[in-house]
Amino acid sequence: MTATARKRGTAGLALLLITSCGTSRAAERTVDVFAAASLREAFTAVAAAFEAAHPGTRVRLSVAGSQVLAAQVRQGAPAEVLATADVESIEGLVPYRVLARNQLAVVGPAVRSLSDLARPGLRVVLAAPEVPAGRASRAALGAAGVVVHPVSLEDSVAGVVTKVRLGEADGGIAYVTDLRSGLPGAPVPGASTQLAIGAVSEEGRAFVAFALGPDGQRLLRQHGFS
Repeated sequence: MTATARKRGTAGLALLLITSCGTSRAAERTVDVFAAASLREAFTAVAAAFEAAHPGTRVRLSVAGSQVLAAQVRQGAPAEVLATADVESIEGLVPYRVLARNQLAVVGPAVRSLSDLARPGLRVVLAAPEVPAGRASRAALGAAGVVVHPVSLEDSVAGVVTKVRLGEADGGIAYVTDLRSGLPGAPVPGASTQLAIGAVSEEGRAFVAFALGPDGQRLLRQHGFS
């Protein structure tokens, strides 16, 4: 083989590799999913199942308080999907469907009912009023006629769980899905929230359909949602 032929062969191989790599990268696509803090574990499983069913697609999950995520979407954050812990946070922002329900739960080593949270000297932590768990907590406390004076108001239900788990609070209100990790507490009868999901862009429709479909709903049930 002449030197010229070898050069041509090397150039051709290099071009093939570049083209192949370019094609591989072009085939990959990322779906940015903004999800409420209470959905972290469930949507990690849903995202993995979605990726398995859609080769070449990667789900990038961003988790925070619903009100924070909704504000980011309003400001133009690059999300394809928005899933919130209540309907109020997503209403008027994008077309949505009810995704699941989550029941409230009192959490804490010595807390088994809403009335326990009113015990003198008990350090209670709640989600802030603008947080879905915070709104639902206040509604439940009001309906039960229980008055509490929280020592802290958190910007997500995850903050409530963390403070109780670290011993920085004696009790609070979170969700039954949080009890699955071994956190002590008990469900609050008749107190629940509806989670909602919507596609922010056309690219997010497939993920929304998957989450609402049989496989997505099965995974949500496995993680304590109803």
